[in-house]
Amino acid sequence: MPACPETERFAALLRSLKSRSGLSYEALARKSGLSGSTLHRYCRGTSVPQDYGSVHRLATVCGAAPDELRTLHRLWALADAARNAAAGAEDEGVGRKAGEEPEREAGRKAGEEPEREAGRKAAEEPEREAGRGARREAGPETGRGDEQDSGHDGEQETGGSAVRDPAGEPADTDARQRPVGPSRRRRLRTSVLVAAIVAAVSVSAWALTNGRTPSGSGSGGGGRGPGDGRPLFSANCPPVIAMGEHDECVQEVQRLLHAKGADIDVDGNFGPQTLRRVTAFQVLTGLRPNGVVAEPTKKALYTSDVRMGVWPPEKVRERVREVFPEVPDKAVAIADCQSFLDPLHILPNTNGTRNWGLFQISDARLRELGGTPRQALDPEWNIQAARKLWSRERDFGDWPHCARAAGSTPSPTSSGSS
Repeated sequence: MPACPETERFAALLRSLKSRSGLSYEALARKSGLSGSTLHRYCRGTSVPQDYGSVHRLATVCGAAPDELRTLHRLWALADAARNAAAGAEDEGVGRKAGEEPEREAGRKAGEEPEREAGRKAAEEPEREAGRGARREAGPETGRGDEQDSGHDGEQETGGSAVRDPAGEPADTDARQRPVGPSRRRRLRTSVLVAAIVAAVSVSAWALTNGRTPSGSGSGGGGRGPGDGRPLFSANCPPVIAMGEHDECVQEVQRLLHAKGADIDVDGNFGPQTLRRVTAFQVLTGLRPNGVVAEPTKKALYTSDVRMGVWPPEKVRERVREVFPEVPDKAVAIADCQSFLDPLHILPNTNGTRNWGLFQISDARLRELGGTPRQALDPEWNIQAARKLWSRERDFGDWPHCARAAGSTPSPTSSGSS
């Protein structure tokens, strides 16, 4: 892919982490589960991974610190958005070329029609001139004949000839020299046709111009200013808002999520809590859950009617106990350890996968159970799925890291930091 500033900054940080780790590409490939050629492309900036999970996994293997991971996530989001924008611009260029071809064809036709008309005029003029000369030569004899045979007055002398209309009135000799036959009708039809073509081309050009959407705009509010009530699309906010940022744009994202029922602090700090809520919102609205607020997510934040209200902790505890009557306290403790009893809790893993919902059902388990991330964020579905996993061996082996909490008192509900 072509180099751009966002991609180069992202690649530069990867190269720095790789260099500091002291590991070769082959060693990094073995530890991260990526191919050596893929790592080369990422570090050279010729490719940007589509999922942040592989980037996080690679950075973790290199020993990246939490601050470096946040910075890397932000740079990846910007590079990913730049790549998508470039792909969109290329598609728009292809569409524009396809749309312009009929315009050029219509323009050629409009340009050729006057030429053909001019050719017809040039060809017809000698014929008309010859006809007029013949009539002038024959005029005197005819005039004299009329004069001798007719006793009517009202003659008009024109070049020695007396010309009368069928009613015996003098005829307008200028009218005799104006073309009034099929040629004039053809010119009239041609003029109307050319005018119609020009109008059609003008309308087509207007439609194409107004139908194309500038980069960063769209039906969701692109190019709007703060006065339009959509600050995320104003010049004050970047195209991509991601983890690690702290400003009014993040605060607007949090405000919109809160208005949809999300449990989130509106403090302007894009931290882990905001990342989880953004990702959950993307899942619920059918967007790619990458955890960054680019144009599609901005549009959905303003237009989607999705509600993000969830069960309160008391209801979660009650329902878990009902579904796990054999081990109610242990089941509640596992859920509390996994998600703080938050139905919309989402945790990314270093291998690029995610865990979802109350019992943090993994992507692998979701596939086994035939579920989806959206289903996993439904507390009832998630609790029933955990019950199925527990029933296999009648233990909590799927949650080894929380096994020590199985006998402890559940902790107070917490959503983590912003």
